[in-house]
Amino acid sequence: MTEEYIIAGCLHNQPSAQRELYNRFSPKMLSVCYRFGQSREDAEDMLQEGFIKVFTQIHTFQNKGAFEGWIRRIIVHTCINFLKKYKKFNDSVDIEQAVSAHVKEETMPSIMQAKQVTECIRLLPIGYRTVLNLYAIEGYSHREIATMLDIEESTSRSQYTRAKSMLENILIKKNIVEKPRSQFTLLAGVKK
Repeated sequence: MTEEYIIAGCLHNQPSAQRELYNRFSPKMLSVCYRFGQSREDAEDMLQEGFIKVFTQIHTFQNKGAFEGWIRRIIVHTCINFLKKYKKFNDSVDIEQAVSAHVKEETMPSIMQAKQVTECIRLLPIGYRTVLNLYAIEGYSHREIATMLDIEESTSRSQYTRAKSMLENILIKKNIVEKPRSQFTLLAGVKK
């Protein structure tokens, strides 16, 4: 089935088109949810809620940009709303008390896709992990993150900086990267 056929079928509530859309995009979107969720069950709940929104909002897709990107935005927003709804974001990390640590962007190795690194990201407190995912992986600006999470832009920056520092320490402790003589690059190419 082509993407256009799937979209048209979903607009007419055809189960075969809905099943195809879910089968085609759910593995990638589950990995997005997994990065935000506290557990596999949370990730699966986020995915389920996200696809319900995809199916009910598919009429709003305007063929501007990639269909997968449109789905991904819905999934990311669903994850954020899930965390807010169950207070998993605000209760897990003292957002206002995040301390700044200076980690140079140009000094961390670009290994973000590695399973080990993803698992290490999941070890971060939920607030740090959420901001790191939104900024470094999903590409949102600190201003957009602040709006999504109802925090100050400076808090987003601080959370991100602290998340990078904590992630660096976790990666070193788990021997995924060597302790640097100076600094190293983990999130190469990430916006400042």
